[in-house]
Amino acid sequence: MKLEGKVALITGASMGMGKGHAETFISEGATVYLADINDEKGNATAAELGDKAHFVHLDVTNEEDWAKAIQTINAENGVLDILVNNAGISVFHPLTEMTKDQYMKTIEINQLSVFLGMKHAAPLMEKSSAASIINISSIEGFHGSIGGYAYVSSKFAVRGLTKSAALELAPKNIRVNSVHPGAVETPMVLQATGAQKEAIERFKETIPMKRMAKPSEVSKLVLFLASEDSSYSTGSEFIVDGGVLA
Repeated sequence: MKLEGKVALITGASMGMGKGHAETFISEGATVYLADINDEKGNATAAELGDKAHFVHLDVTNEEDWAKAIQTINAENGVLDILVNNAGISVFHPLTEMTKDQYMKTIEINQLSVFLGMKHAAPLMEKSSAASIINISSIEGFHGSIGGYAYVSSKFAVRGLTKSAALELAPKNIRVNSVHPGAVETPMVLQATGAQKEAIERFKETIPMKRMAKPSEVSKLVLFLASEDSSYSTGSEFIVDGGVLA
């Protein structure tokens, strides 16, 4: 029970990797707040996961929503030990076809949300004896991708946000690390169409292990970073990609 007595907030937790992280955390003893913009799906997932799961409405691009979510956790627990900034979208278009709105929506959900989450969670996390923030980036935070202008930009940015926050928050006993998955079998990937699907198919051909990751394989790494097993790791990138970057 690596997370016994811990309180965690996971964004984008109604399905996919976020749900997988929540399942893993609960199995290790944590109380988990599942944050999502989809109230119906979020409440259903929380009910499915049991008494340790609690749904909280959160549009990760909305600063007021962040403030309310943190206030709820503070009122009910008085502390937040773990924040997983997991929410994200993936949009791929050729350079000349991508609109400003498409680009900025991706930046807001993938990048701005990480900043807002750390900003509003950090004061409550200072009350923890050993807090951990895990920002979910991507291996596309290390290299370019045809059509991935907004996605790649946002994932590179998460690396920088992580390192800057790690430096500031280390004296407050808050560790901050980023996780960089390759292809993972999430609804966002499995239901991709058009240029995005083509990009995913091209990418799958480059995986040395010849398969995509299961969400649980990423969750085990996130668990390591959330727990005291990684007590001396901060400001670092952790890659789970089946060997692609090698």
